[in-house]
Amino acid sequence: MKKFLKVLLLVVVLAFLYFGFTTYPKLDLISGFSAKSIASGHFIDNRSKELIEKTDNDIDMIDLATNAIDDAGKFATSNVYGLKERKAIYREGLGAVLINDDFDISKPYLLPKRTKLENNLPFPYGNQEPKDTAFSNVDYSKLKKAVDNAFDKPSGGTKRTRAVVVLYKDKLIAEKYDTGFNKDSKILGWSMTKSITSSAFGVLAKQGKIDIYKPAPVKEWQNDERKNITLNDLLHMNSGLEWEENYSTICDATKMLFQAEDMGKVQLDKPAQFKPNTHWNYSSGTTNLLSLILRRQFKTQQEYLDFWYRAVIDKIGMNSMIVEQDMSGTFVGSSYGWATPRDWSKFGLLYLRKGNWNGEQILDESWVKYTATPTNTSEGKYGAQFWLNAGGKFPDVPRDMFYCSGYQGQMVAIIPSLDMVIVRMGVREGDKNFDFNGFLKGIIDSVKK
Repeated sequence: MKKFLKVLLLVVVLAFLYFGFTTYPKLDLISGFSAKSIASGHFIDNRSKELIEKTDNDIDMIDLATNAIDDAGKFATSNVYGLKERKAIYREGLGAVLINDDFDISKPYLLPKRTKLENNLPFPYGNQEPKDTAFSNVDYSKLKKAVDNAFDKPSGGTKRTRAVVVLYKDKLIAEKYDTGFNKDSKILGWSMTKSITSSAFGVLAKQGKIDIYKPAPVKEWQNDERKNITLNDLLHMNSGLEWEENYSTICDATKMLFQAEDMGKVQLDKPAQFKPNTHWNYSSGTTNLLSLILRRQFKTQQEYLDFWYRAVIDKIGMNSMIVEQDMSGTFVGSSYGWATPRDWSKFGLLYLRKGNWNGEQILDESWVKYTATPTNTSEGKYGAQFWLNAGGKFPDVPRDMFYCSGYQGQMVAIIPSLDMVIVRMGVREGDKNFDFNGFLKGIIDSVKK
């Protein structure tokens, strides 16, 4: 019996040591991810804690968190086995923000001054219901089958699609939502937000207020080799700065999103590993640095807040969109843009129409072309904060497709040669779960050439 107890004690000690070595360092990130996800999903999109836990937070390790929502206080908390509790607060107009113990919740804060587009036009150029349109060259039964196939059957499955929206020649030709979601559901785009950030720079370039080919205006770099990095290098993820982006482990990206107070400074403080424009390296830190650089272009915080909405988002009637901030007040341009699937499709339509929105040129055509031009060393898969199919990642899809892409399979696909925008929102991606090539091909094949 004594021998058994000794063995049992040894097993317990070893298990505890293993947990401490492998899992404990991750607890802060786990509870941080969970608290932020719960707060945003609940207060932005009115989802229940149970739905968020079941469909957004059912990720390996994240599902270890215990969560609570305080509706009166407008915040959510999460912990793992009672350890490392984190808190995310919600502020109307700003969304949710993950805070630390030093964050002063009583401090006044500014809100974006928005002028939401209101007109009597049908969707997509307005917010009235779309008009029924029938195209003779669209096989609607084939289209419906392709869209239906993107969703799981009532018995379940692994595709986990939440929404599909298809625009063709400025008209809505297909739309479907999973149970619990509808056209008014706000869904996190994750890294699709990067393309919103790029668009803000596109407007400044059109206004002649920045030159993307000049060295980036970062005063902290002026006394070292980083002074030669241009905005063009940053927009192309080709700066040569050190960065690790691997969501399966503790890395620069996870520490930034779930620990940093000022997310823009995380990449700003990184050393150069390579010369600019020689090594493509995907970095959410770079996009948040771009957001910080954008912030520094304005004299006041209010001007910065207003610009994102006034310049692009509200201009095209993305009335549902919220871009959340970090603790310092900088928009998390890498990851935290929320909008309805219909509004995400409007953003795609803006680029399909070469920056023109119903007669108003919001972005120069040259900017849209620049966006969809392959980055040096990216093997045809990346442009300026947009992904590309120029390298043939999706073999059955036209090579001119460029797209916004986000974690867990968010996509706004823009296909100029077919005059089409396809939106898919979900919580799973990868060949084993969702076949994007087959999904896109099925929709494309429903349109007769």
